[in-house]
Amino acid sequence: MTSELRVGDAERDRAAADLGEHYALGRLTADEHAERLDAVWTARTRADLDVLFEDLPVQPAPQPHGQPSPRRRPGPGWRAVPFVPVAIALVVLSAVTHLPLWIALFFLGCGLLSRARRASRRTSSRGSAAC
Repeated sequence: MTSELRVGDAERDRAAADLGEHYALGRLTADEHAERLDAVWTARTRADLDVLFEDLPVQPAPQPHGQPSPRRRPGPGWRAVPFVPVAIALVVLSAVTHLPLWIALFFLGCGLLSRARRASRRTSSRGSAAC
């Protein structure tokens, strides 16, 4: 019964894309690809499309968007701060302004924490207090 269901443009577009993948992998010649594409655009039912893929292996389903990647990445808006240039700038700044280095490090830490909290606040619904 499902093979008698009518197909729409989205199903035809997906079938054409799948045929393109099979052609790119060398499973179809240029003539076969062209013939099957013509049949895709004239297909009216699911059965009409299924016939075009009977002799081809099943393609793995594409991974849906929004799936987390296996490797963890920093959140949006977060960039790694190069430690050595920042440390050199803090030492020079504390020498020029005669402020103790720990004060400059304190302000740097507060800035980094507030930046990290703003980034996490954008990705979650919970809010946090700033430094």
